[in-house]
Amino acid sequence: MSFVVAVVGATGAVGREMLRVLEQRRFPVKRLVALASQRSAGVRMPFAGSEVVVTELTPAAFQGVDIALFSAGASVSREFGPIAASAGAVVVDNSSAWRMDPKVPLVVPEVNMEAASDRPRGIIANPNCATIQMVVALKPLHDVARIKHVVVSTYQATSGKGHAAVTELLAQTRAKLDGVQLKPSVFPASIAFNVLCDWKAGEDDYSEEETKIIQETKKILGDSTIGVSPTTVRVPVVNGHSEALHVQFARPMSANEATALLRNAPGVVLVEGPYAPGRHPQPIDVSGKDAVYVGRVRADLAVPGAINLFVVGDNLRKGAALNAVQIAERLER
Repeated sequence: MSFVVAVVGATGAVGREMLRVLEQRRFPVKRLVALASQRSAGVRMPFAGSEVVVTELTPAAFQGVDIALFSAGASVSREFGPIAASAGAVVVDNSSAWRMDPKVPLVVPEVNMEAASDRPRGIIANPNCATIQMVVALKPLHDVARIKHVVVSTYQATSGKGHAAVTELLAQTRAKLDGVQLKPSVFPASIAFNVLCDWKAGEDDYSEEETKIIQETKKILGDSTIGVSPTTVRVPVVNGHSEALHVQFARPMSANEATALLRNAPGVVLVEGPYAPGRHPQPIDVSGKDAVYVGRVRADLAVPGAINLFVVGDNLRKGAALNAVQIAERLER
């Protein structure tokens, strides 16, 4: 069985990654429809040993489409997601548009794939990139000891902000090494040799990114009582998000138990061994990989029964494109 698949936002960073993931995983694509804005129409993109020509996103573009993967921003998803669903497509949306809609499941396949079967709007939401890798690591621990509180500090790559952000990082880095000061245009300040909290304001004096992590974690894990305390930070890394987690449970958990649970957890690669300099997951190694990498699993010395760990993932793959394709692979149509 094969499917007509549309990729909305095909020329963007995540859209391009969606095409690569579909090809690499040999998803049964009968016909690929690459959609983007009018200015990108006519662009030729490589796919499955050939090329596809990008066409303009219009309501008529979804006729005959079985699965529509969206990564073109919230406003586009709000407008065209229901149109695609009405045309008969199952929509998997990577934007923030539908994530907290009670009629739209928010899905990470390793965590709550069963939620995807109840989709009254015909839309399934892909979570935020930072949330995805965190809940993949938390799920096996939550299942046995119920998480009460998680404190997460993120170190997020520039690719999460788009191709222009990566370009600005590289340009600023070259300029600073040459003794030249470039005025930032994508970021609110220099990202080269710096760290920034660069997201829009969210709720209660948290950033928008932090608010997403709080709300999405509770929805995905199906537990509104979980306390989530995030601090999100952008770092001068091209690709791959890192997160330091402190996790408290309803009953004590040891580092040995957490390690055993994570060792065979779906979607997780565990980096084991006692602490040593550089013995931990690193973005430079994880970029391009499908799994979420977890390391530095250890007991918290100040809070008995709590666990600390370090989680790294490719934000364009598992944090976006791969998660969407995995949802499509496991759908009961």
